[in-house]
Amino acid sequence: MSNTNQRLHVAAGVIRDGDGRILITQRAKHAHQGGLWEFPGGKLEAGETVQQALARELAEEVGIQLETAAPLIKINHDYGDRQVLLDVWNVTAFAGQAKACEGQAMRWVSVEQLGEFNFPAANIPIIAAAQLPHFYAILEGRTADQILENCKRILANDIKLLQFRGKSLPLADLQTAFEQVSVLCQQHQVKLLVNADLPIDTASAQGLHLSSKALLACAARPTGYRWVAASCHNLTELKHAEALGLDFAVLAPIQPTASHPDAVPLGWQAMIELLEAVNLPVFALGGLSRHDLDKALAAGAQGIAGISTFLEAD
Repeated sequence: MSNTNQRLHVAAGVIRDGDGRILITQRAKHAHQGGLWEFPGGKLEAGETVQQALARELAEEVGIQLETAAPLIKINHDYGDRQVLLDVWNVTAFAGQAKACEGQAMRWVSVEQLGEFNFPAANIPIIAAAQLPHFYAILEGRTADQILENCKRILANDIKLLQFRGKSLPLADLQTAFEQVSVLCQQHQVKLLVNADLPIDTASAQGLHLSSKALLACAARPTGYRWVAASCHNLTELKHAEALGLDFAVLAPIQPTASHPDAVPLGWQAMIELLEAVNLPVFALGGLSRHDLDKALAAGAQGIAGISTFLEAD
């Protein structure tokens, strides 16, 4: 483009095969960010919708026909010499066999392998979004037995991301309950985060979940964890989570909740505006159920977080 200050609107697709592997391609050496890996896609042409551009680019670049796709994340990034809006979609169905139509390097890689490749800086939150599921369960209970039973019910619903919150448990039961939950999560290949406010040994947790108070007290990302997340309620907190390089956030409350009747809900429109201001996967929490997933995705969220909604069979 002749005007490098004009923002490029780019459509990109996270494409999975039947084994759950993700398709990545390598940028040409002479291109902007040349030699780095990326998710297939390209800039919108005049008059195109994002989905039209994505379908065209996938056909041109990797020879597949887009059938269905859902929003994943939007990333606004300033490279200094170029501003880019990455409009990233989960490609949920396609026809044809992928091939490198432009002579570019191309690979199918597991979700875990994405971190082994060099991507442009703007792609970092996209990788996190691709590695995260659409549901984030928050585990509570008043006794150790209830915590364990609730955990089993959650895992029976095929939830793969779980926060051990346990703030209603007696202190004497916290460590034992956490260790039991940790074993269950390992058996079911579930990502387990522990709430940072709990006074327990978190060595067996894959991640840490910060309360909004703990988030604002952090000057740097906590170390020693694969995943670090935070609870947020406004733009200041979301921006701080982004600045620390956290992997994802939870934004609440979106709708009125019985557990916090005095909390003023943000509503869907405010959530949309907040998410457009940060480059971070964000789960929507508060007054929502699994059946609100499509609405949350359309609003730009990673998915739904909740306590009670994942206890019942779908």
